[in-house]
Amino acid sequence: MSEVDLMLRFFVQLIVVLGACKIIGWLGQRYLGQTQVVMEMLTGVVLGPSLFGLLAPKAQAWLFPLQATYVVNGHEQQFRHPSMFILYAASQLGLVLYMFLIGLEFDPKLIQSRAKGALAVSVAGIAGPFLLGAILGFFTRDGFGLFTPQINMPTACLYMGAALCVTAFPMLARIIYEKGISGTSLGTLALGAGAAGDVFAWGLLAVVLAVVKGTWSYATYAIGGGCLFGFMVLKFGSKLFQFLETQFQKEGHLSQAVFVTVMLFLFAGAFVTDAIGIYAVFGAFVIGASMPKGKFGIAIREKLESVTVGVLLPFFFVYSGLSTSLGLIDSAAMVIVTILVVVAAVAGKGIACALAARAAGETWSESMAIGTLMNARGLMELIIINIGLQQHVITPRLYTIMVVMAIVTTLMASPIFQWIYRKHLGYLTHDPPEMAAEHMLDAV
Repeated sequence: MSEVDLMLRFFVQLIVVLGACKIIGWLGQRYLGQTQVVMEMLTGVVLGPSLFGLLAPKAQAWLFPLQATYVVNGHEQQFRHPSMFILYAASQLGLVLYMFLIGLEFDPKLIQSRAKGALAVSVAGIAGPFLLGAILGFFTRDGFGLFTPQINMPTACLYMGAALCVTAFPMLARIIYEKGISGTSLGTLALGAGAAGDVFAWGLLAVVLAVVKGTWSYATYAIGGGCLFGFMVLKFGSKLFQFLETQFQKEGHLSQAVFVTVMLFLFAGAFVTDAIGIYAVFGAFVIGASMPKGKFGIAIREKLESVTVGVLLPFFFVYSGLSTSLGLIDSAAMVIVTILVVVAAVAGKGIACALAARAAGETWSESMAIGTLMNARGLMELIIINIGLQQHVITPRLYTIMVVMAIVTTLMASPIFQWIYRKHLGYLTHDPPEMAAEHMLDAV
């Protein structure tokens, strides 16, 4: 396939992906009360084999060809289609930039004020889903075709526990932002608990991958290296970023030189964390969280947000959706397993976090809202199950089941959250963000 053909196909992919995300996102926001990013997650499944591939298989196969046939030493062999590498690169770039933006909005000082409550909610949000996930792993390891043959029982239990522990931290932050409760007591508590839970889940994933790779040095390298990276960036990198902020203040605007320097540090951080095995998204988040807040952070976000959220990030959801085939849930047993995974996810995360928040002194309405937000898994779940599939831990069947769980729990978050505040606090979530924040502050 020529370079011209690849680029032509990529431009068609651009048009279809962005157009579908825009239309489905608009429908979800208008009629379902969902955020744009949640509906983009659903769009990935719609454009995959589950719907588009079912209705128009030839068109879907041309637009998103998973494999290409090449002749090697006189024999035909199947390889991943070159156009999918372009799509994958675009999806990863969007994901890294988005995690940087999430880090840019994340203020660790806010969490310190709610450390006790965040710790209680986080512990409950880890213990509950991990226990239920491990039980599911134990009973589904054999006979269901969910794990690859080389994965033993303990590894299956660890992976399922880690996968159910995760919270959609970027999605959570986005919902909190779009609902106008950034910086409030409730939003801060949810962000703190979500961040702590995801750190634990990724630590577990490092252990799982170490077992799969047959060496504990992988886990030690990943976890130790990640801690060292975070310490170095927060301790020393932040001082350099303050120098960049000083330059920004002197010039009165965000110059191209300062912006490009920020991008260099961002991609360097993504490279380092990817190289040590904890993946690029965490390097991007740490770099973003280390950036000075205020006008400097706002200026960077204004430069990046539209192209990242509107153009690049949708490719990650679509790329994930291409590996999702609802046809793999093809029996009564698979339907039951899917239901059990969803129930375990909701009970282990949502209910446990709500009870922990209540025990920490929150009102019942606030506790239910926190449980609802923590129960969303979205983007981070997709990252973990994509890694599981790429590293041959899980099969496409379990991948599909986990995607269904991620979509269901994430779709639940926004409407239930909205219902809780309308019913219990007279809160109208269709208010502008500034007014919504004011209502929330009054309520809390």
